Amino acid sequence: MHLATLDNRSEENPAGAARIAEPSAGGVRSRRTPFSRVVFSLQRYWLQDVIGTVDQAEVIEKRRAECSLSERYLFMTAMSAGIAVLGLLLSSPAVVIGAMLLSPLMDPIMGLGFALAIGDYHWLRQSARSLAWGTIVAIGLTALVVFVSPIKTITPEIVARTEPTLFDLFVALFSALAGAYAMIRGRYGTIVGVAIATALMPPLATVGFGFATWNWTVFSGALLLYVTNLITIALTAWAMARAYGFRTSLTARQSNFQNLAVFAVFIALIIPLTYSLQQIVFQTNAQRIMRAEIEDAFVRDSEIFRLDVDFRADPILVSSTVYTPTLQPNAEAEIERAFNARLSRPAQLSLTQLQVGTSATAAQAAQLSAARANEEQREIARAEDLAKRLALVAGVPESDVTIDRTRRRAMVRAQRLEGASLAAYRALEDRIAQTEPDWTIELLPPMSDLPDRIGFEAREVEEGEEPALVLTDQGRDALDTVAWASARFNVPIVLVGPQQDAERAQELLAQRGVAVSVEEGGAALRAQWRP
Repeated sequence: MHLATLDNRSEENPAGAARIAEPSAGGVRSRRTPFSRVVFSLQRYWLQDVIGTVDQAEVIEKRRAECSLSERYLFMTAMSAGIAVLGLLLSSPAVVIGAMLLSPLMDPIMGLGFALAIGDYHWLRQSARSLAWGTIVAIGLTALVVFVSPIKTITPEIVARTEPTLFDLFVALFSALAGAYAMIRGRYGTIVGVAIATALMPPLATVGFGFATWNWTVFSGALLLYVTNLITIALTAWAMARAYGFRTSLTARQSNFQNLAVFAVFIALIIPLTYSLQQIVFQTNAQRIMRAEIEDAFVRDSEIFRLDVDFRADPILVSSTVYTPTLQPNAEAEIERAFNARLSRPAQLSLTQLQVGTSATAAQAAQLSAARANEEQREIARAEDLAKRLALVAGVPESDVTIDRTRRRAMVRAQRLEGASLAAYRALEDRIAQTEPDWTIELLPPMSDLPDRIGFEAREVEEGEEPALVLTDQGRDALDTVAWASARFNVPIVLVGPQQDAERAQELLAQRGVAVSVEEGGAALRAQWRP
């Protein structure tokens, strides 16, 4: 505003005009160079046409109101964090994006930046308080979800939030620029909140995962990413507010000190993130060099089947398997020397050569054979685990469990368990069968009594028809046990009870392929083994 006023005064006052012009042989010539005139025009445009059109009081009032700690803010933060951690556990980017749509964390963080820019420390404390409570709620809820969840695997979505780099800082920077611009210009929308949440909610949910699993690497890496993005967004909002001329109560000396402090914070963030980025670049480039050196050491039809690199070891440990038509006796030593010559860190190679035919097809066949062998090993391990579980529930040694991997069939004869009925043995078999849906599980129980009560109830039908007999819940479970026991023992079964109930139960069992006889007697229908 000062520059614009000076310019207007110069145009109105001849004396002022004389101070910016001087006579020359050809007339009056401006002292300003073309570059200075462009800069002056840009300054005037920015002060009059940009800053002059911003209603600062309205922007501050709206931002201040949205930074308050409220039930809605805490609830939406908790829901966003819950959805985010489920997306991380399921490794589902779509679910993580859904969490970003709900996240309200942008408001207090932007409030930090605007409050810092105008020197309103009451607003600054209010925003910091809201942000702190939101962070605590999000970490607490995500840690609880992970703690009770059966899935605690570190998925690729989680790994992506544990190694912050300079690129992550740029994501937060550009998101904050978009958010601050939208807020200042009054064009705030959901998409801006999503951009900010991209940099905040997934790392915060990952912090909760690391806390619940006591994984310091995940916890510290995600926390560093969250704090980095938080500070970057807040300071970017501060810079945008200052650039748009938001008035401040700070003195010139305080403003200079504040600018210096912000610059120091940015430098403090950039240094570790740049180092982390350099590490990732080194690892990517090193793997490319390693693969190229291994390929160059063998003939054309060779193929690298496996390449594992442990960069945390010193020296770097490299393990590789190569399919090749021609074995190279000195390949390991030569490749290791090439690694050490081209890499900035020493490396140690363990090379396995597998001789195959003279074509790429042979190498592919060998690779397929190895994959099949790995699958076979997994199937063996799965069968052994199934045998252990069946032996445990049956109370017998593993050697008594019969496993047929070809037909995917497992069978064991159980010992007598004190107080266990046939229904209990059927429940044990069902529990294991549910974990192995592609296997046939047979648990052979010791001979014991069949259910002694198979209940029916009369269901109302249309007027003039006899009531229909249907099984009660207890009766249906009892009849299921009778059918299951019939398949486990080759012994005849008889149903004893009211004639109508017995015939109806006989009909239902026949539909399941179970043949039983019927005898009338007693008030309740029961099943018995026929002598």
